[in-house]
Amino acid sequence: MKARPTKMKLRNMSEQTAKRLALVLGAVLLVLILVIALFPLLDSVGKPYEVTTYAMGSYVQQSVYGDNSEEAAVAAADAIQALENEISWRVSGSDVQKLNNAAGKDWVGLNSDTMEILEIAQDVAERSGGAFDVTIAPISRLWDFDSERQEVPDIDTIDALLPNVGYEFLRLDTEENTASLKNLDNAVDLGGVGKGAACDAAIEAYAETGAEAAIVSVGGSVGVWGQKDSGADWSIAVRDPNSDGALGALSIESGFLATSGSYEKCFTQNGKTYHHLLDPETGYPAETGLVSVTVLCDNGARADALATACFVLGLEEGQALLESYDAEGIFISTDNVITVTDGLQDRFTLTADGYTIAE
Repeated sequence: MKARPTKMKLRNMSEQTAKRLALVLGAVLLVLILVIALFPLLDSVGKPYEVTTYAMGSYVQQSVYGDNSEEAAVAAADAIQALENEISWRVSGSDVQKLNNAAGKDWVGLNSDTMEILEIAQDVAERSGGAFDVTIAPISRLWDFDSERQEVPDIDTIDALLPNVGYEFLRLDTEENTASLKNLDNAVDLGGVGKGAACDAAIEAYAETGAEAAIVSVGGSVGVWGQKDSGADWSIAVRDPNSDGALGALSIESGFLATSGSYEKCFTQNGKTYHHLLDPETGYPAETGLVSVTVLCDNGARADALATACFVLGLEEGQALLESYDAEGIFISTDNVITVTDGLQDRFTLTADGYTIAE
């Protein structure tokens, strides 16, 4: 049976009921008009200035909030580029290049930023038993995962260069802001802390320029500054090591995240895959049953160093190292088991299929 047209129902209404309905419809219409009028304003409130640049061999993505957000983003990009010019061994005249050129000869004066990064690196090296080591340069250059022509180095060459790797060969004089490498064949590569240090530089720029809040990512490192207008935590995606999607989301108030994963730079030769996270003890990619480690702590360079150290150490020793720094982490094993440290268990949400969270 067909429904009667609305106009027939209205005809049968009393005059009082019709007036009430008209008032209700009028009120609803007024609310709709106000919502439509206000929508453009609501959409623009808290909208960040977003920009992507390139430095440290990675894309630098910024989302900055506040009246001077563009100025803050420009200052952060400049700070990151200036830092790269100081700490990259590939940049002519950089601190690290000067340090490497003076290996086995002289002490070299360094900028305070470079010195601070080296101090952080050495601290993690000592406390991890050398699992993280910036003097890995002779071996990392040999593997050269950034080149197009990738192949497993000759074992004899690795064995010949390995004695030149050892964090004890790097000596720092913090009072004079100088450093030296003990032997002629020693060399430093700060690639393992560079992206985290870039996040440190960006956050410092945000603070100096008065940005209200910001998030910056440089490769696998993320830095968070300030608080959202809503007061809600920042939700950071954790990459799925088995795809280009997200493993899940991590809710944090502030701090720095760094991820070291075997999927980032790798190649396959004769059916075996080799990744860029080298074990300073063997000169070969670390094999500890992990595919990824994400670390949360209060400093970007330290988070970067700890992520690599934990990957090389493996799950149990890695957890112990994080605990000694009051840092937190997410470990993903080769059999897709996720271990989340105590401080992040209520902050991590798994969204990808095919994984289990260890109890």
